[in-house]
Amino acid sequence: MSKTLIIAEKPSVAQDIVRALTPVAGKFEKHDEYFEGEHHLVTSAVGHLLEIKAPEEYDVKRGKWSFANLPVIPPHFELNPIDKSKGRLNAIVKLVKRKDVSELVNACDAGREGELIFRLIQQHSKSKHPVKRLWLQSMTPAAIREGFENLRTDQQMLPLADAARCRSEADWLVGINGTRAMTAFNSRDGGFFLTTVGRVQTPTLSIVVEREEKIRRHVSRDYWEIKATFAAQAGEYDGKWFDPKWKKNPDDPELRADRVWNEADAKAIADASRGQPASVTEESKPSTQSAPQLYDLTSLQREANSRFGFSAKTTLSLAQALYEKHKVLTYPRTDSKALPEDYVPVVKQTMEMLATEDLPGPLQALAAHARKAVKEGYVKPNKRIFDNAKVSDHFAIIPTLQAPKSLTEIEAKLYDMVVKRFLAVFYPSAEFLVTTRISTVEAAGKSHSFQTNGKVMVKPGWLAVYGREVQEDDANLVAVEPGEKVRAESVDLNAQKTKPPARYSEATLLSAMEGAGKLIDDDELREAMQEKGLGTPATRAAIIEGLILEKYIIRDGRELIPTAKAFQLTTLLRGLGVEDLTKPELTGNWEHQLSEMEKGRLSRERFMAEIAAMTERIVAKAKEYDRDTIPGDYATLKTPCPNCGGVVKENYRRFTCTGADGASEGCGFSIGKIPGGRSFELDEVEQFLANKRIGPLEGFRSKAGWPFTAELKLTFDDEIKNWKLEFDFGEDAKKDGESGEPVDFSDQQSLGPCPKCQGHVYEHGANYVCEHSVGAKVTCDFKTGKIILQQPVIREQMTKLLETGKTDLLENFVSNKTRRKFKAFLAFDKKEGKVSFEFQPRAAKPPAAKKTAAKTAAKKAA
Repeated sequence: MSKTLIIAEKPSVAQDIVRALTPVAGKFEKHDEYFEGEHHLVTSAVGHLLEIKAPEEYDVKRGKWSFANLPVIPPHFELNPIDKSKGRLNAIVKLVKRKDVSELVNACDAGREGELIFRLIQQHSKSKHPVKRLWLQSMTPAAIREGFENLRTDQQMLPLADAARCRSEADWLVGINGTRAMTAFNSRDGGFFLTTVGRVQTPTLSIVVEREEKIRRHVSRDYWEIKATFAAQAGEYDGKWFDPKWKKNPDDPELRADRVWNEADAKAIADASRGQPASVTEESKPSTQSAPQLYDLTSLQREANSRFGFSAKTTLSLAQALYEKHKVLTYPRTDSKALPEDYVPVVKQTMEMLATEDLPGPLQALAAHARKAVKEGYVKPNKRIFDNAKVSDHFAIIPTLQAPKSLTEIEAKLYDMVVKRFLAVFYPSAEFLVTTRISTVEAAGKSHSFQTNGKVMVKPGWLAVYGREVQEDDANLVAVEPGEKVRAESVDLNAQKTKPPARYSEATLLSAMEGAGKLIDDDELREAMQEKGLGTPATRAAIIEGLILEKYIIRDGRELIPTAKAFQLTTLLRGLGVEDLTKPELTGNWEHQLSEMEKGRLSRERFMAEIAAMTERIVAKAKEYDRDTIPGDYATLKTPCPNCGGVVKENYRRFTCTGADGASEGCGFSIGKIPGGRSFELDEVEQFLANKRIGPLEGFRSKAGWPFTAELKLTFDDEIKNWKLEFDFGEDAKKDGESGEPVDFSDQQSLGPCPKCQGHVYEHGANYVCEHSVGAKVTCDFKTGKIILQQPVIREQMTKLLETGKTDLLENFVSNKTRRKFKAFLAFDKKEGKVSFEFQPRAAKPPAAKKTAAKTAAKKAA
């Protein structure tokens, strides 16, 4: 009997499909990687199982990147299994090739990425089976069964499949060629300066750089605010001076109605108003405030960053655990804030669960609000919440019917956020009475107006869910009788300075990425990006983490600060005339064209031809640039030239002496900005020139592209009669041994006994060394770095290694090959005689899996 193989995108969806089909298709038997029924096999991917790669003859290994090998535009794209998912891929291919399988159903997520995941599996397995498409917006059993009754044809889905492939291949072409071209350009002076670019990564970085440029250019201006305290019969109230005739000036956003830009004018207003009577006009209006919409991933990440300081990556990880491990949240990687229209009954059940379940710890307080929602019948059809048109691949993040058990403190915080938002959205709007009071002083023929605002809560509505049921004390205004004259008892000046715009936090950068389409002037492109923004909710955290990993931005508390490397890339792209790589218009243009392709109005061939042409142009611009420097906004250093005391200025590649007046050729002193492929930060180069030494610093790269750590020093060269930059690797042991000069460790405390010879271990340059490995008599070779694969090894950890044989688990090693972070212990390997990595043992497979396998084998034997 022939069977239909159904391939979902995630294991949880495969389980939902099995549960929905069981009443109509009969019982399914569970196997390790799939479910089997009389007419169906159901399996799933775990997201992307394959990635595209260039054919081997077109591949260029790191360290050999050069313009001679660019552009890389292969005639076709081969596929490469993703290492961590090979087992799942092999299991699916085995099912595809089963003799009883006659048809495939693509049950991956309803969208471009879901289509791509399935199509790549289909291509890799070389399947010729007919294909149908399950298209779901809701995961209720009824919706799944209805979806199977209305499967789409393969022909209907081909335009979406073309758009999905084009997006993936275009990203690859621009990312690979852009990265290699900019790396080749920046490595012309030697070394290997990895300079990554990407369609989403680079415009995101540009947003952060442009904000930092505004901060640096900002010049503070003095202004004054005037505040008065008025006495009425019923008491006192405060008011703030403002100009009722003021109008917004788009050319100067710092101008405000309540700012006075001249101290004399401000003082005159205060003096004229102080002690004078004032007439009062007042306007009160009822106001309502609706609860915020349900969370999508970006808004959840944004609020978790603002409230708890969670990084976008941390929030995604927590939400994923609450979804996969605890099963208490719906699928988190969503860009929708709405629910399907058929989800009202499910939401009612969820509300009842929250109302009746004994929730742990601080979540108990939410049960009362859930009970009120059930009692009052708050859950009902509402287009603001239930709207199929606003549901994309997935719907909003809400609690499931599963009650939470054994959540960690940090998981409970995120779950609490989602539950509160879920409850609040069904509650009535909060109601307020908003009062605006204008107190006007007439003095010396002039009117001076002071504004006071009050907001009185009439009904808390949804705010009750957040514990804001009581009116705030300062929101009530002292009453003023009609026609009553009040008196300006005191009037004070507050001197202020304008501030530059705030640096981005992850919360505000996520908002900027989400709303990047607003920055586009072209109406069509802006429309194309209106729903998408830069990246997707599922990828934005990874984009930010990637920028941090590549040393383009650093985290400082909650602020994200662009590095010298970020400014250098921005300057380079602007100078080469490929600034479109920094603009969201590129994504907007792609989204517009891919949308046209999905509608059958644009061919795959035409789109890819345009991408190939763009790729060739980017490479050509870098390859053909023949000037010595790139125009840009460069710094003048505060530290004088170490050779002649002249002014040192920055250009694209170097810091160079420009003489005493800062305008001549100078004395010839010059050092590169990116020694060993690592950009100097301005504060680092100032320190380096002042002290003639800095480090050890991490992030340098050899000509072959491998990272290393070293100190830098300025050494006077007698031949050129000037200072030059040199690396100091802490290899003083070899030099000292050759010269016979002893090394003095008397001012240091030993970290512990050498594991090879039992001598003392000390800090020496960029390393920890045995005392017998340096000096006149070298009898031991024990040495290990203070920074290993970008992971600092502090003294306390080195002491622990020497005492116990290994360090604690260290979490920030970065692989040379994959450039991914990994965790490991550092341990002394007695056999090899050196410090090496020791990894945590993998968790054993649960016994239940063996029982299931044994049970299945027994059934087959029977």
